Amino acid sequence: QVQLVESGGGSVQSGGSLRLSCVVSGNTATQRCMAWFRQGTGKEREGVAYISHYGGAVYADSVYGRFTISQDNAKNILYLQMNSLKREDTAVYYCAARLACTSLSYGDTLSAASYNDWGQGTQVTVSS
Repeated sequence: QVQLVESGGGSVQSGGSLRLSCVVSGNTATQRCMAWFRQGTGKEREGVAYISHYGGAVYADSVYGRFTISQDNAKNILYLQMNSLKREDTAVYYCAARLACTSLSYGDTLSAASYNDWGQGTQVTVSS
């Protein structure tokens, strides 16, 4: 099990950028794959971006070309660079982690049910 702590959220105008970070602590010796999710008010939690331990990434259509997921394996930090932000990107953003990444199918990479460990979330608010 690992502990995940997100930071970097805030308020930004439409078209602006933010970079979220997620620090991983605890059992970091075990390889894992990670993802970012978000949940807007009154909405279901949705997958935003996924990254394998080796750097392969998957993005939701809604953020493709605007968001970039990356990781620093040496520092155990996951990032989400968000550019060209839109009002509809407003949400609480969560990072998530799971072991057994080889058994994760492509279709499940952005499914919340695939992940065991979650952070507490960081709020992102985009205004016009």
